[in-house]
Amino acid sequence: MFTKRFAPFLICLWGVMSTAYAQSDVSPVPKVSEEWRFSVTPYIWTPGINGTLYYNNTALGSSNLSSSNILSKLSAAAMVTGEAHKGNWGALADFMYVQFNNVNSTAVGQTDLGSNTTLKGSILTGALTYTVVQNSSVYLDGLIGARGLSLTASSNLNVPLTRANATLTRNPSATANTTDPIIGLKGRVRIADSSWFVPYYGDIGGGGGTTTTTWQAMAGVGKQFSWGDIALVYRALYYGMQSGALMQKTTMAGPALGVTFIF
Repeated sequence: MFTKRFAPFLICLWGVMSTAYAQSDVSPVPKVSEEWRFSVTPYIWTPGINGTLYYNNTALGSSNLSSSNILSKLSAAAMVTGEAHKGNWGALADFMYVQFNNVNSTAVGQTDLGSNTTLKGSILTGALTYTVVQNSSVYLDGLIGARGLSLTASSNLNVPLTRANATLTRNPSATANTTDPIIGLKGRVRIADSSWFVPYYGDIGGGGGTTTTTWQAMAGVGKQFSWGDIALVYRALYYGMQSGALMQKTTMAGPALGVTFIF
């Protein structure tokens, strides 16, 4: 399924890599200067999703969706990161919109006869950054900002009636909107003076809206070219919310592939 949906993207990516290979002997560590530098990174993230949905203080269902079958449930997606730097200071913005249809779920505390959930929402992370380490091998930015979440969950709960030998399908829907302050770090480590590198990112926050804790982490491997870089990473995003809120201990984690263009 992955190959079928993203074959054109992968073919183009392979062509870009082949064309740029002869010019790939460049340092993956950015240089700090007083000139503006910008980057844009469109990416594909296919996370597995595990969590419990609540509505009116009642557990609607526990939903599980693995990375291997997530593309069959994905109906819409847009994912992009942008950065701007001047000197040690910078700013970043990461936007993601996704919609998953017919996610298998299980009604909590009920005899479930085949429930499913539709999830759609957007996540926007914005932050100011400051470069604290920059040398030939290591680049490290500290960051402070906020992450906003807007999520709508619509469940089709198929559970038996308690007083009749029949089946009742319920269709509750709920929305979560929260904006939380975050602090963190990001950067990359050069591998053996080559154009290969290890990108990393981590943040933690909470206390805004209904969120008690949210964190995000990412690490992987990438290769630098003269025009930008390509990186394959493992990314995880967690939300824990107050009792009775829509999302309870929800984790999204899986591989992501991104192409960064610098200018």
